[in-house]
Amino acid sequence: MAENQWSTAITSVKPNEIRVRGYRLDELMGRVSFGEAVYLILRGERPGAAVGRLVEAMLVASIDHGVTPPSTLAVRNAASTGASLNACIASGALAVNRHHGGAVEDCMRLLARGAARVAAGADLAAAARALIGEEKTAGRRLPGFGHRIHTDDPRSYRLLVLAREAGTAAAHVGVAEAIVAELAAGGKALPLNVDGAIAAVLADLGFDPELANGFFILARTAGWMAQVIEERRREKPMRRIDQGAAVYDGPASRELTQG
Repeated sequence: MAENQWSTAITSVKPNEIRVRGYRLDELMGRVSFGEAVYLILRGERPGAAVGRLVEAMLVASIDHGVTPPSTLAVRNAASTGASLNACIASGALAVNRHHGGAVEDCMRLLARGAARVAAGADLAAAARALIGEEKTAGRRLPGFGHRIHTDDPRSYRLLVLAREAGTAAAHVGVAEAIVAELAAGGKALPLNVDGAIAAVLADLGFDPELANGFFILARTAGWMAQVIEERRREKPMRRIDQGAAVYDGPASRELTQG
């Protein structure tokens, strides 16, 4: 190997040929879902179709949450100044940190501690009680539990159903559900929010917690794009944005039809 040569195992590019993890990109197109492609490029192997659907469902779950999140406010503010699309998206990505979006990573690490206890012989309830006690003693909030708007996050339940259908739900999902049960038994009802559900699913799939925020940013980018274009087309530049004053005027509730 030449002195300045270095290696990459992700993508090879030759004239008229692009291969991702060994697979021709043009052959993957139209044959694998985006969820499968994301899993492939991050893990190096293709997942089964059910796991691909699960990864894709996680991305759909985080695609947007209205004008309430800090990252959306950042995106809207940037758009209001006349910033370019990439600058607006960057504003949103830079707003994803420990208290917004970052709960997925923190929750993955929390659940890993619980899963390690289970692997060492503790039952799920005991592992959950230990985690709750540790976080309370340290004065930390449980990441991935509770929500400022939802008392029963519908996205979480759906993701766990899909994880079980895919056959991937294991110790981390079990610990997450046990924490909810232990909190409820103690008189404190905190739902597993979408960050917590994604954390449990990603952990059971074997993803590194360092990738957690990336999944959130990947999913939310599409929502940020929609927020940018709406801000530009419907609002005046340099306005003072009051998130609480937003009124939804989009399509009325409609049902998803399977076809």
